[in-house]
Amino acid sequence: MAKEKKPATAKRMYYKIEGGKIVREKQQCPKCGPGTFMGKHKDRLSCGRCGYTEFFKKSPDV
Repeated sequence: MAKEKKPATAKRMYYKIEGGKIVREKQQCPKCGPGTFMGKHKDRLSCGRCGYTEFFKKSPDV
């Protein structure tokens, strides 16, 4: 049996080129440092490596 290939990571989702410079699109984890991006959820940002979480502020219901 042939070994299956893993899907390639979509690095283009994490970086963008502006004026000859590379800009990071997603927020990085403040605990883990550069290279560890935080996942964006409906109500929070969370790091899958260390578990650090930042919650979004809720807007008051009017």
